[in-house]
Amino acid sequence: MTTILNPHKSLSVNPLKMSQPLGAALAFLGLRKMMPLFHGSQGCTAFAKVVLVRHFRESIPLSTTAMTEVSTILGGEDNIEKAILTILEKYNPQIIGLLTTGLTETRGDDMPRILKYFREKHPELENFPVISVSTPDYKGSLQDGYAAAVEGIVSADYSSVADDEPPMVGMKPQVTVLCGSYMSPGDVEEIKAVIEGFGITPIMIPDLSRSLDGHLEDDYHTVTTGGTSLTQLKQLHRSCLTLAIGESMAKAASILQERFGTKYKIFPRLAGLDAVDSLLWELSQILTARCDHHFPIVPNVPAHLQRQRRQLQDVILDTHFYFGGKKVALALEPDLLYQTAWLLTEMGANIQAAVTTTKSPILEKLPIETVTIGDLEDLEELAVGSDLIITNSHGISLAKRLKSPLYRMGYPVFDRLGLGQRCLVGYRGTMKFLFDVGNILMEEEAKHSPVALH
Repeated sequence: MTTILNPHKSLSVNPLKMSQPLGAALAFLGLRKMMPLFHGSQGCTAFAKVVLVRHFRESIPLSTTAMTEVSTILGGEDNIEKAILTILEKYNPQIIGLLTTGLTETRGDDMPRILKYFREKHPELENFPVISVSTPDYKGSLQDGYAAAVEGIVSADYSSVADDEPPMVGMKPQVTVLCGSYMSPGDVEEIKAVIEGFGITPIMIPDLSRSLDGHLEDDYHTVTTGGTSLTQLKQLHRSCLTLAIGESMAKAASILQERFGTKYKIFPRLAGLDAVDSLLWELSQILTARCDHHFPIVPNVPAHLQRQRRQLQDVILDTHFYFGGKKVALALEPDLLYQTAWLLTEMGANIQAAVTTTKSPILEKLPIETVTIGDLEDLEELAVGSDLIITNSHGISLAKRLKSPLYRMGYPVFDRLGLGQRCLVGYRGTMKFLFDVGNILMEEEAKHSPVALH
């Protein structure tokens, strides 16, 4: 069992983690025609918007209740009311995600009471979905806020909300997929394609693959143009299984089980041969259970996935020479740290140091003796002599000081293109990761021993 260390520093010298409100906003952006609403000062929203715009290089719809000194003292009820009414009038969203910040959490605004009073005052909006999430940014991290938002999404009752598109019909089996915070739009797209390849209909929550890229229409959109729709959210009870990707999605999966009796399966990671095999096995079992005279399906793994599996085996054989014995230092959110550490270990690399942002049960299962909950200063002290550093773009300066190459991963990455579409899960994503990192390690070997290149 991995020992979790917490230095209890009085301040963060070189910050690693992103805030809970940022994570919650990211999750809300995966819903169709959504407007995330920050209950706090304008600066809280502006900071989150800048980070997301720099990372995805897309237009990010965010709004704020614009708390001032006076409203902070007297209470933010009027600000919430005015903000919701203004959003409805100007942007016409179909759902609003209301999330708190450190300012309003410190004051102690009673959000359930405020929303109850708002609906009593505006009975015409009684059924309009407003998902309220508590996300104080003075504790937790992006992963915690993201998980809280997903839990709020699956807990809400959408039965009284009008459908925004034709109801889903058909005899195909349906699964709910809870996508962890480390999954990029490209990752979500890949897993969706894998599931659809089995003839199964996936409901991705949240679905960032449809909301954060590929929108160059003539019209300017003030809300998300893609993502999980209200119609899909109303169909959650039809799912025969919930697939939770990432340990942080476990609570949301249990909520769906309590509400609808849907069994769930947790996949702590979806990178690596065994990890992806386990997902495909689970999907094939769904088809086996449905394979009868009423629903004649042959539960075989699609040929293109079998082909990708053979390709991955070949890639593992070709790249493991460059991973073997290499010392790697990681600074990532818990779920992403777990996936990356285990994949590197399976390839023969040694995890020299692991730093993360927040507590999680998954940390005890890392392939390393100790993990530190800290910042990039802790990583710099622990990563001396490492062959590779993996963290976000804020690790550029420490990588230069340690004279180690940097592979950018996590949030934010603002000095590389294509992060929104990069896929690092599934067979294809695993190959992408092994090629990317393998090329870096091969290049480093060539620098120190030019003969090795030949």
